[in-house]
Amino acid sequence: MVRTEISLFMKNAPGELGKFANLLATAGINIDALTIQDASAYVQELFKARGKSLKRIASAASYNSMRKDSAQFALIRAIVSDTDKAVDLLSKNDYVFDIMPVIALQLENTPGELAKIATKFGEEGININYVYGSASSSDEKYLFVFCPEDIELAAKIFL
Repeated sequence: MVRTEISLFMKNAPGELGKFANLLATAGINIDALTIQDASAYVQELFKARGKSLKRIASAASYNSMRKDSAQFALIRAIVSDTDKAVDLLSKNDYVFDIMPVIALQLENTPGELAKIATKFGEEGININYVYGSASSSDEKYLFVFCPEDIELAAKIFL
């Protein structure tokens, strides 16, 4: 199923995640999935992508400076219960964010389920840029979020 992921930058400091989570909770918005990484890793990915595509988005010195400065920030990716409401709330509270479609799948919590899905992406020629997910217990299904390069094709395959 196609869902909308919110990617946002926030200070990598104590209490910032709590502020974000409380902002959503107060508005009655549930966080269905979440991943957090140091934003410098994201900047490094941009730098590597620039090298592969040979497109010079910024100079090497600029990227090195961005990577150093970006360690003070975190990149958060989240799937929430009410994206439109969350986007409005984040805008009103001056968060820097973007939205993009992703594939969110509820999988059986059994060995091989992720392998089946990842294999299907590969068989269809769809590269997965990143994935995150988790399970709360072995009795329940778990949610995995995939960011494929070709969202339209992936959406047709994983209705």
